[in-house]
Amino acid sequence: MNDFKAQPPAGMEPTGASTEGASIYEQIRDDIISGRLKANERLIVADLAQRHQTSTNPIREALQLLRGEGFVIISPNRGARVRPIDRDFVRDIYEIGVLIEPALTRWFVGMATPQDIAQLEDVQAQIEANNFADPIRHSELDTRFHTIMYERHYNRHAAELWWKHREVLRALSRRFNFTLARRAQVLREHRLLIQHIKEGEADKAAELVAMHVEGSGRHILEHMRAGEAARAS
Repeated sequence: MNDFKAQPPAGMEPTGASTEGASIYEQIRDDIISGRLKANERLIVADLAQRHQTSTNPIREALQLLRGEGFVIISPNRGARVRPIDRDFVRDIYEIGVLIEPALTRWFVGMATPQDIAQLEDVQAQIEANNFADPIRHSELDTRFHTIMYERHYNRHAAELWWKHREVLRALSRRFNFTLARRAQVLREHRLLIQHIKEGEADKAAELVAMHVEGSGRHILEHMRAGEAARAS
């Protein structure tokens, strides 16, 4: 059995910062997504440097990366603060995925080899064997499934954007349990996607991926909406 931890494919790592700045970017981003850094919390450079045991330059680099991705808001004379990860933020991310992933998928169908298809089938078999029993393993396997299709795409900017948004939604989805209906839908759509790829049906595969991404986004939004309603009652 192939065990792995999802890693960004070559060329999808954070750019525009030093190695240390990129590492701190990932740590702060994870703190924001997980809720350890709260919505609208001030991000004071000196405090972050002390927390991460570094100088202020890598912190500033990390905050600029996070600002570019919408996680951090930087205002003149007010400094940086955490952008709330609300339903609008999630909607924006998955709607971008609905636009990007079909194009990446269509390209993959046109160049997929028997080895690529065998890889997809192997990962799908592991997904079904796990059957959502281990949510973290499912998340890693599901990410690997899609990475197989996108990791060699010539448009590295599109692939990098996909990866970054994927990581956000993946982290958020870990807060929620999959409904039985969503579980069945994920497995069914993966199997049908492999079939379309085998048959060279690029348009059908692209259409299915768009539906698959929208379904994932809506699933997260429904959980967020239910949580907000429970807190308000």
